[in-house]
Amino acid sequence: MKGAIFDLDGVLVDTAVYHFAAWKELANKFGFEFTEADNERLKGVSRMKSLEILLSVGNIAASDKQKEEWAKEKNERYVKMLENLNENSLLNGAKQYLTKLHNDGILIALGSASKNAPLILKKTGIEDMFDAIVDGNSVSKAKPDPEIFLKGAELLGLKPEDCTVFEDSQAGIEAARAGGFSVVAVDKFNVLKNADRYITQLADMLII
Repeated sequence: MKGAIFDLDGVLVDTAVYHFAAWKELANKFGFEFTEADNERLKGVSRMKSLEILLSVGNIAASDKQKEEWAKEKNERYVKMLENLNENSLLNGAKQYLTKLHNDGILIALGSASKNAPLILKKTGIEDMFDAIVDGNSVSKAKPDPEIFLKGAELLGLKPEDCTVFEDSQAGIEAARAGGFSVVAVDKFNVLKNADRYITQLADMLII
């Protein structure tokens, strides 16, 4: 491994709880329940695709313009919640493993669908640990399309086969596979498939 590419939500930072809360508030506004099981379907997909899944749960139809307004509303709720983020929001072993990779000369990239990635990295104090950042603001295709990881490898100056992707979603794993990357699944629920290695948290990568 010459390069490591990390998803953000659920791999490095515990922001999933805020996403769920913001989507749930939106569903409550529409008058239906949005469960944790429903929320699992949103992992690794774009904001607009997530909204479409939520609307399908509530059997709600809307115009593209209305969808954009609701997606913006959800994001405003979410960003407000992100003010609570700090270094303690990093998942177990995340900063330690990033530090180890850096010390070992491994290049590090972010490959996240989140358009709020720069804010999250800054709030948690790890923004300077990345050699390249690819987020939802810099790609046009959502996972499972491999665009986000291919761009990350390109920015690192590496080939896909020289990089390992760390993902907590099935869409992300399939994106890594499609791009020719090896992939480590961060899978505490034992539900992901088709990865090269399975861990429950990045702290597992520190165990010799």
